[in-house]
Amino acid sequence: MVSSWDIIILGFLGSLGAGMMTAVGAAGIIFIRQLSARSEDMLLSAAAGIMLAAAIFSLLLPGINQAQVQGHSQSSAVLIVLTGMLLGAALLALIHRYTPHQHFQKPEPGIDAKHLQRIWLFVLAITLHNFPEGMAVGVGFANGDIDNGLPLAIGIGLQNIPEGLAVAVSLMAVGYTRLYAFGVATLTGLLEPIGGLFGATLVSVATPLLPWILGGAAGAMLFIISDEIIPETHRRNHEGVATFSLLGGFSVMMYLDTVLG
Repeated sequence: MVSSWDIIILGFLGSLGAGMMTAVGAAGIIFIRQLSARSEDMLLSAAAGIMLAAAIFSLLLPGINQAQVQGHSQSSAVLIVLTGMLLGAALLALIHRYTPHQHFQKPEPGIDAKHLQRIWLFVLAITLHNFPEGMAVGVGFANGDIDNGLPLAIGIGLQNIPEGLAVAVSLMAVGYTRLYAFGVATLTGLLEPIGGLFGATLVSVATPLLPWILGGAAGAMLFIISDEIIPETHRRNHEGVATFSLLGGFSVMMYLDTVLG
């Protein structure tokens, strides 16, 4: 019989392993020497596609399923997750509106403050969505079911690889050093073991809240995609390549989420 302590350890270690895959992705900037405006828009659009697929397949759909498992009807489950989604988007909109631009320190002269804020909001959205993903891993191990928790941790870990690269590349594109970009990208993934610990330890509380949290994280990501990333990647006449880069990122993440998640 698996003890409660063993379950907590499993949930924490599983989500820690998944979160650290962000660092594996971020390490890809070692091979990137210089980014043109076109390349920057392509990579940022691909990141938007990754976020879009993650919002749907890793957050919204699992949130609806989780609400139904809790006993809600299909209609109620959808409404719960949609409400969480709208609250998450509203929260990030408020953060966007009331965050002074000067709080985003410029890495070098000549970097536009508004563009820099968009990048940091993108980083924030990636970070926020890692918490419910970590919770999902923790809850997956909560009944001592390794056969369920391990594949979930592996799937989420694999999808964290392109997310880590996207964060690191975005920061490097606005002038931050490779080491700084790698460090920040790695830190974004460390919210997952916190979520995993919370999910495994307080599963009786976390489970009812999980549909709301999953929906909220999805809303935050969708807000960033629509309000920030798409306008940013279309303003320098790279609309076509940006659109197909977004579709490419979406396709990769859709595959990872549905086949491995």
